[in-house]
Amino acid sequence: MQVVTDFPHRIFETPDMGIPLSDGCRLSARVWMPEDAGAHPVPVILEYIPYRKRDGTLPRDEMMHPYFAGHGYAAVRVDMRGCGDSQGLITDEYTEQELRDAEEVIAWLAAQPWCSGSVGMMGKSWGGFNCLQTAFRQPPALKAVVSVCSTTDRFADDIHFKGGCLLGENFGWGAVMLSYSSRPADPALRPDWRADWLARLEAEPWLAPRWAGHQARDDYWKHGSVCEDYARMTLPVQIWGGWADNYMNTVAALVSNCAGPVTGIVGPWGHQYPHTAMPGPQIGFLQEALRWWDRWLKGVPNGAEDDPAYRVYRLDSAAPDASARQRSGAWLAMAEWPTPQVTLQRLHLAAGAGGPSAPQGYLSPSDRQIEPVEIATPQHLGMHTGEFFPMGLNAEMPGDQASDDALSVCFDGAPLEEPLDLIGAARLSLRLLSDKPLGFVVARLCDVAPDGRSVRIAHGMLNLCHRDSREAPEPMVPGQVVEVAFDIDQMAYRLAPGHRLRLALSNSYWPFVWPSPEAGRLTLVAGSLDLPVHQGGAGAWVPPSAEHASPSKLRVLREGKTTRKIESDLISGTIALVIRDDLGDVENLTHGLQTGETMTELWEVHPDDPLSARAVHTWEQRLSRGDWAVRTEAWAEMTATATHLRMRARLAAFEGHQKVFERQFDEEVPRQLV
Repeated sequence: MQVVTDFPHRIFETPDMGIPLSDGCRLSARVWMPEDAGAHPVPVILEYIPYRKRDGTLPRDEMMHPYFAGHGYAAVRVDMRGCGDSQGLITDEYTEQELRDAEEVIAWLAAQPWCSGSVGMMGKSWGGFNCLQTAFRQPPALKAVVSVCSTTDRFADDIHFKGGCLLGENFGWGAVMLSYSSRPADPALRPDWRADWLARLEAEPWLAPRWAGHQARDDYWKHGSVCEDYARMTLPVQIWGGWADNYMNTVAALVSNCAGPVTGIVGPWGHQYPHTAMPGPQIGFLQEALRWWDRWLKGVPNGAEDDPAYRVYRLDSAAPDASARQRSGAWLAMAEWPTPQVTLQRLHLAAGAGGPSAPQGYLSPSDRQIEPVEIATPQHLGMHTGEFFPMGLNAEMPGDQASDDALSVCFDGAPLEEPLDLIGAARLSLRLLSDKPLGFVVARLCDVAPDGRSVRIAHGMLNLCHRDSREAPEPMVPGQVVEVAFDIDQMAYRLAPGHRLRLALSNSYWPFVWPSPEAGRLTLVAGSLDLPVHQGGAGAWVPPSAEHASPSKLRVLREGKTTRKIESDLISGTIALVIRDDLGDVENLTHGLQTGETMTELWEVHPDDPLSARAVHTWEQRLSRGDWAVRTEAWAEMTATATHLRMRARLAAFEGHQKVFERQFDEEVPRQLV
């Protein structure tokens, strides 16, 4: 990765530019722009997120935004209302207030004498979401967006629900935001920091119960879901995703449906910007984004609108590695998506032994009668699933699936004689019955090596109550055979000769999915799998090498350490995933702020009892400078009964050694077909 220090434009930085909103709230922005922007106005690139520009995202900001400024843009990094150094209060994610604020910020920026009148918007995750959502609203000055790791459908493809299944990350992210939003503004920028901090703490929302309460695809989720009307997506969109992330479906969805110019790129990456993300190879995200900005914000005729519609990194077969630094593969470019180079090939779930590791059956090109197969998997299946959005190399990606496969119902293909290339989304169709009114099914596509090691290629899931409608789910009728179908996530993968394709089915997936209220039993009577087989013929793509601006000046005060363990209690019989993540402490050598963060997660369950599922998360945030020191402690727990989900939390804040705030939360949410 190359560090760039010599740019076409000299840069001037403003650490705290105030952006006034119509209701009197002041947002704080950090701005980099060419020194001569006052005489020669430039377009603006806006990133607008809640993650604290003064400390939280500072390391990545300083590698990215000066790069754009050095190439003739004003790069504006704004703390959202109620976050970081901005005034106001945050109440939820992607609210109408948040999006109205974004429109006001864009209009204000476009009117500044150093702005040419054109604004682009970019971001990853939350920022990737809200730049798509703002593009959907079509504010006049917004001309293009670059979105990374985002979604088009807040119910179907976010951290809350997937296939109608309640995700464990719904609770986990609620705990994260309880902690993240509890920190004060920097006193160096906000003399009123203390009063503002206490007001934030008093108004702090405990969001996990609110999100969990919307258990169907209602208006809450439709708000901010751009899939509601793709015809409104007329602004140029460059959309990025990663195969190690769980937002990989967004790229194909936008490329297939956007009304305006769009290009999509999916690499091997986790939940980070592609010039720094693991696993590699990292690529020149900043150069590709700059090419997009030059075309749509400056009108440079560089042909960006003619770039391939869909560029993917096709992964090669490799040994499982939950902390992979690099993945072998090849970049492919397709002029259109969907492409005629991919055809669906149907395999049937057939009866008979598929080998010692797949006793339930095999995948057959011939439609044969299947013997009824029961799916009643233990509750702890899924411990090797990995995080919803892996951030780094601390075993956050899926590991060897062999132990989970051994607990699943598996159907194996024959050992391959030639490579098998899969690009797109597989679709699984099943005929089954349930002995309980509630339940779900999870499907994993795996690459099984000759030595038995298993790599997860992609997964998908369906809450069976959502089999006909996400808006109006209905319980299963026990004993009644139903036909269900759902997509497995997008993929680009080459299975090597000698390897086998495996379909692994389960009705538990802890802690990725919260368990059903009863340990049910599904009976599978027929099924088929439509595979997106790539026939070849796609062009190769050689991306630019990764580069960035100079890294931030930080001094490590205390090194961090992370552990991730699966623990079995030989007395109680519970099995737990236990994560301890100490990020250490650092000092910013530019403005002197010292920060640190520590987190623990416990996800435990008894293999025979879905109501034993319990999650406990703790967070500590630390900030100091000289004699000033504050910290916050957040604790959160989720449990469930047959009828309710219970989510408790506690938030405490300390100034020096004195506790200045404490609040308890205890909410129960009725289970409505989850």
